[in-house]
Amino acid sequence: MSWGTVGLTVRYGRRTALSDVSVRVDPGAVTCVVGGDGAGKTTLMRAMVGATPITHGVVLRPAAAEIGYLSAGTGVYPDLTVRENIEFAARAYRARGRDQQRLLARTGLSAVDDRLGAELSGGMRQKLGVVLAMLHRPRLLVLDEPTTGVDPASRADIARLIAAAAADGAAVVYTTSYLDEAERAGEVLVLDGGTALAAGLPATIVAAADGQVWNRPDRPARGLAWRRPDGWRVWSDSGPVAGACPVRPDLQDAVIVAALRHRGEAA
Repeated sequence: MSWGTVGLTVRYGRRTALSDVSVRVDPGAVTCVVGGDGAGKTTLMRAMVGATPITHGVVLRPAAAEIGYLSAGTGVYPDLTVRENIEFAARAYRARGRDQQRLLARTGLSAVDDRLGAELSGGMRQKLGVVLAMLHRPRLLVLDEPTTGVDPASRADIARLIAAAAADGAAVVYTTSYLDEAERAGEVLVLDGGTALAAGLPATIVAAADGQVWNRPDRPARGLAWRRPDGWRVWSDSGPVAGACPVRPDLQDAVIVAALRHRGEAA
């Protein structure tokens, strides 16, 4: 069975955090939710696990004991060692010992299992948070920004944990600010201001980007542009951009274009 939301709306007083958002999370697959600050990513993750009341719509999820959740914090107890954090979660979930050791070995945390949570680096703490969320082999794994602010090696370790959870049959959904991660997902949901702008395979979202993306070696004097390694990208739906060459957009370009279109902006 697939999990997710159908027509989900969440309001806080007069403010609408999510408006008619639908997302599908399939067992054995990974869904990424992307968007800028204030897009509604965290609200969506909290609604999916039942931590935020919904205003309208439907949330499809398994029983609470079959959900693994990592919030914007790591969920790591700072005054417990790595081993004690694991043992505490294992007892709560009645998880098996061999799963604990397997997950620790995958992240390199076995070598520091006697270190207090407060003494871990940011990357180690984040990896431990992911391990705690998936320790009981949940049917639905929900992770809020698990790779934000961590070093590249830790990002790679977390990516392997996520892939392993999906390979084990879990339906995985997580938010990320790294579009290169989203490019490897089976499904991508693009949010902006609480509205779903696009959803589907990364290639499908890129193909649906309208207008034309152009590349310039320097920032244009006018128009909306964003920095890329090879220059400045400019989106236009009204013809060529002076001093620029047309380029084939990638997912990062397509997400920015979708947001500009949603806001009624153009170069």
